[in-house]
Amino acid sequence: MQVSMLAGGVAGAKPVRELVAVALDAMATAAPAGPVPRGGPAAVAAAVHSVIGTDLLPEHGIGEATALEELSRLLVAGSADPTHPWCAAHLHGPPLAVAAAADLVASVLNPSMDSWDQAPAASELERALTGALARLVGHADALITSGGTESNLLGLLLARELHGAVQPVCGRTAHHSVARAAWLLGLPAPLLVDCAGGRLRVDHLGEVLAGLDRPAVVVATAGTTDTGAIDPIAEIRAAAPDAWLHVDAAYGGATLFSDRLAPLLDGIARADSVSLDLHKFGWQPIAAGVFATRRPLSALDIRADYLNAADDTEAGLPDLLGRSLRTSRRPDAFKIAVTLRAMGRRGLGRLVEQCCDVAGEIADLVDAHPGLELWARPALSTVVFRPVGAGAADVAGIRRRLLDDGTAVLGRATIDGQVWLKLTLLRPAATAAEYAGLLDLVVQ
Repeated sequence: MQVSMLAGGVAGAKPVRELVAVALDAMATAAPAGPVPRGGPAAVAAAVHSVIGTDLLPEHGIGEATALEELSRLLVAGSADPTHPWCAAHLHGPPLAVAAAADLVASVLNPSMDSWDQAPAASELERALTGALARLVGHADALITSGGTESNLLGLLLARELHGAVQPVCGRTAHHSVARAAWLLGLPAPLLVDCAGGRLRVDHLGEVLAGLDRPAVVVATAGTTDTGAIDPIAEIRAAAPDAWLHVDAAYGGATLFSDRLAPLLDGIARADSVSLDLHKFGWQPIAAGVFATRRPLSALDIRADYLNAADDTEAGLPDLLGRSLRTSRRPDAFKIAVTLRAMGRRGLGRLVEQCCDVAGEIADLVDAHPGLELWARPALSTVVFRPVGAGAADVAGIRRRLLDDGTAVLGRATIDGQVWLKLTLLRPAATAAEYAGLLDLVVQ
């Protein structure tokens, strides 16, 4: 019986190189036919089971190269393709090649970020990276997370640890993970503040806070999922000076890379905590979340002798266990560190600017189109629109038909009870001209 080849170290590079060549060849010969496979869930399920049969765990394996080639071709042909201009429904973008390559290195070496002796260089790179990102926000400390959901949970957790039984307060357009975090932490359901133009109304926030009998944790959003709207952070801070202010900037936080766009997040340095997602703007393979805090972080400190014995810490071994809610975790900081060093702040800032600029140009096309109506000018890179006179069923039907045909992947957003279509642009090479045909197709 042949023993499967191991990755890692010097010796492990050779079999990985051979298998990566197999995977890349398979990808090259199974390029997706469009933005999404045709036929919907039933067609994709049929294609998968035509290859794997009824049981993915056979009695005898078919070998590394064969399995890798077979399933790589299957995955490519059956995936949504975020590099396609008409695949623009979600905050799901194509990764930078340098980040994908760095992620492979991390997978091969497989450091585990729960103790220094499992990840010596990776832990120091993470420390340097989180320091740099904390300074970008204007904060004292930062952690690597799995994304905005975990980061928002941490924001509410730190507020609870400092103030006790806090009352979450957020805009009606806040991410669903805020309510989930409150539930997980045993906090009351968030009180919802009215919004105007997708942004939290500061005057209504004041009314809500005035009626509270306990400390508040106020969650502002810098880049809502539906429209990309950015709450007025500085005004919120002024209206709630004593509350813990958490900013969910999972989408919009990367505007801090851009000198031109950074003022959109005015006041963010005065927030108590901030969520960022660099697998959105940042173009990292998932996951690449960041949580920044204005105070040095100690709320996650915990002792497990096999990972961070007190005498080891006193002797100078870094304590990684308090750097996450998770124990075993991947070195996601590595791909981010490679990307930041490769492109620099200005390089990433230009990519963010390009996406936002093209969104503005597409909004101009919608505005000028007699068969379409625009919800509002884009705040970031999300364009929200629909056919003139279309009802909710019409809009939802258009989206599903384009999806089922494999023609386009458009998002949907429910705003003030009305259903709209949306384009979320995370592809820096996009041009407005690439979307003119899609806009005509939506009307037809």
